[in-house]
Amino acid sequence: MPYPALLVFFACGLDRLVGDPRRCLHPVQVMGWCIDRLRHLSEAWAGDTPWKLRLAGGAVTLLLTVGSGGAGWLLEQAAWSTPPWGSIPVVIGLASALAGRSLEQAVRAVLGALPDLTLARARLGWIVGREVEMLPEAEILRAAAETTAENAVDGLFAPLFWMLVGAWLCGQWRGAPGPLALAWIFKASSTLDSMLGYRRGRLRWLGTAGARLDDGLTWIPARLVALTLPLVTSRPWRCLSQFLEALREGGADPSPNAGVSEAAYAHAAQVRLGGRNLYPDGWREKPVLGANFKPPDQGAITKMLNQTLRLEIAWLVATAALTQ
Repeated sequence: MPYPALLVFFACGLDRLVGDPRRCLHPVQVMGWCIDRLRHLSEAWAGDTPWKLRLAGGAVTLLLTVGSGGAGWLLEQAAWSTPPWGSIPVVIGLASALAGRSLEQAVRAVLGALPDLTLARARLGWIVGREVEMLPEAEILRAAAETTAENAVDGLFAPLFWMLVGAWLCGQWRGAPGPLALAWIFKASSTLDSMLGYRRGRLRWLGTAGARLDDGLTWIPARLVALTLPLVTSRPWRCLSQFLEALREGGADPSPNAGVSEAAYAHAAQVRLGGRNLYPDGWREKPVLGANFKPPDQGAITKMLNQTLRLEIAWLVATAALTQ
């Protein structure tokens, strides 16, 4: 197996063992600080002028992604020239771009709080964007199921996909951007989207470039998950039919990727997702996914988490087989 791909394997193991230590500086925190500073500078220059805000947003996106990818590339070059100890920072950096364990811990914390609705709502509020103060238990479970499905792609499979692409590039061309460079480019775009990708006020124009880049970088991973997820369920022969169903149902979602990933998990776990949600800016009607299934309960959400782990292992096993 190529050395860069081996580092990705170690990073996946480290993520599952350790997750994101709370007292350690995380690369996303650094990215968030840079975005905040660049946003203030951009708004001071652009004011309320749409074309200036779009231009500034493009510049912020370019600076952050190139800077993040460049930092990852420099760490990779140091690692390739000083193996094996130089690889330790690369493995840690790669693990920081994965959210397999942290997603599972956060969702299980919500489930563990039930039937205490106050505690469950408080824990849910850390991982979803919707308003949670008045949610009944059934809506708490639906929100937990939907964030499990959406963030499995955003937080785990999309960065893992770009790591594997980077590992392949390293094997083809010496000095090419590797797994860490591409993973941090993806995390930069994801952080830009989460901080600036809102359709309100100045962010309607300032956040456009980052949001579209994030959509573009997540497009292939979301569909690969929809195609391969049935392989780790009790109905592996339904890969193509469930994939097409996920594309059909998920296509009604305003997001080009969230609907597809949620629809894939709805059919894999046989639960009904979607519906009306209250966000800080008002109510939004999401398409109903898996309309013939039952609403999610704790067992179904646990099944979704287990499917995510099995699919991660399947991707790594397939990578190992293809790179022999």
